[in-house]
Amino acid sequence: MLIVYLGLMIMFIEASKFSFVKELEANWEIIRDEFLALPNDSFDPWVQQQMHGQGWSVFGLYALGNRVEGACVKCPQTAKLVENIGGISLAGFSLLAPHTHITPHVGWANNVYRLHLGLVVPPDCRLRVASETRYWEEGKCLIFDDTAEHEAWNDSAQYRGTLMLDFLRSDICSFTEDMVPDDVRQYAEQLLKR
Repeated sequence: MLIVYLGLMIMFIEASKFSFVKELEANWEIIRDEFLALPNDSFDPWVQQQMHGQGWSVFGLYALGNRVEGACVKCPQTAKLVENIGGISLAGFSLLAPHTHITPHVGWANNVYRLHLGLVVPPDCRLRVASETRYWEEGKCLIFDDTAEHEAWNDSAQYRGTLMLDFLRSDICSFTEDMVPDDVRQYAEQLLKR
């Protein structure tokens, strides 16, 4: 579902429209500290490597709408903040290596919006959704329509980290109708067994 205003498709959604954003942004340093405390080998390369080569890795807290218990134990305050948000289908940390480009792609999740909360954001890190490009900021949320073509860059010499989550759109009751790609579903099922 794309939002249309005066004939223009709106791909980024105003974060202040969602009540839980204020709490996430108010607690971003707590979330960042749990993210930074994770050992590097806690992160898995994102399975759809055709989009990024070797530069994008993730640490999952929620997969297919379920808590990843072992991961949530390692990040209890973040898990509690995420748990307070209704309709979560996916949540975790996203780590983008220096000089990484996630090539243009379109997501599969028609029933959710995607949120990125900037945790560690060096200069020259940006996200393009459709024709609009924005820069991540530490402590600030970007919310967008994942079904629109998007791509991301980390042109810096440092890692970029965000909290990434998918949550149900306000007019949707379930995300079970989304067609999750097989490789993503298999990865999510493995996470839930850890």
